[in-house]
Amino acid sequence: MSALRLAGVAAVAVIDHALGRSTTTSLAHSWDSVWYLHIAEHGYGTRFRVVKGAIQTDWAFFPLYPELIRALRDVVPVSPGQAALLIAWSAAALAACGVYVIGHHLHGRAVATALVLLWASLPHSVVLGLAYTEPLFTACAAWSLYAVLKGRWLTAGALATLAGLTRPSGIAVAVAVVVAAVCEVVRRRGRVPGRLWIGAGVAPLGWVGYVLWVGRRTGDLFHGYFRVQSAWNSRLDFGVGSLRFVKALFLHGGRVAFPVAVLVVAVSVLLFCLLCLERPPPALVVFAGVLLVLVLAVSGPFSSKPRFLVPAFPLLIPPARAIVRAWCSSPARAVLVGGTLAAVSLAYGAYLAVLGHEPL
Repeated sequence: MSALRLAGVAAVAVIDHALGRSTTTSLAHSWDSVWYLHIAEHGYGTRFRVVKGAIQTDWAFFPLYPELIRALRDVVPVSPGQAALLIAWSAAALAACGVYVIGHHLHGRAVATALVLLWASLPHSVVLGLAYTEPLFTACAAWSLYAVLKGRWLTAGALATLAGLTRPSGIAVAVAVVVAAVCEVVRRRGRVPGRLWIGAGVAPLGWVGYVLWVGRRTGDLFHGYFRVQSAWNSRLDFGVGSLRFVKALFLHGGRVAFPVAVLVVAVSVLLFCLLCLERPPPALVVFAGVLLVLVLAVSGPFSSKPRFLVPAFPLLIPPARAIVRAWCSSPARAVLVGGTLAAVSLAYGAYLAVLGHEPL
């Protein structure tokens, strides 16, 4: 996994250099990265832009990542962009370890290894090497879910709180922890330790706390945050916007990133169905399911939706098991599939990060 993602980072840096740009331009200074770096340097409420009459503010971005950037820059002589990359790369490594231990806990070492390799080979896994929140969010989510599987409820709740401070989709971790706790209470007929109740209680606090903080800053405690997100064209529309996009793409076509995004989302729905058929622990199903529902039911740039699904690693458990079975019967075929996925990931990821004109 490390070698693959390092190769992806190198590919992005080399293309930037060939275009006469700084080697960190696409890695640390593109799209959402610019907003996180600005928050880290200047705080909230200091950057906005007007798009089609809507005022987009920096309150749409959750605080854990920029706060970590600021903290690291205060103690290490690096630029904000370098600090952002160091945090993202470290978090990606922690996330890979979390994905591995969950796979190992469920199905053993071979499936765990295949699971990590598949996760690192996703078409949009280039984001794991950029100054984005997906690596940090996945790390918090994976280790929180692992803590649930091991019955460490206080750890699960604390990490779910951090996940909720990282991304809007952090609510998926909190819901997974709470549902898993409820299932445990039912299974044990209420005879559960107090730490389970505490863990389930603190799990949503990060997400809820930031939402209410933004609401207070905007003067509308319960709706302010959602109005901020609406200005970014991110609102609950129950998939109407996505269906319109797919219809327009079918009728009029579009850049390569658009059909790929539709394909990734469609395959993710299929993988979720396969995951449910395997009946894994409820926390994994709920986490992946909530992420998938958010992608399908919330509006926004469709080209970004596959990136939102990068943390949904439980969806890859069925294909990881299939690859292990294929390895046992035909190692050459398994290597061919894995090598092809890695090559496509590197090439497509470099295109998205450097050459693509659609929001990543």
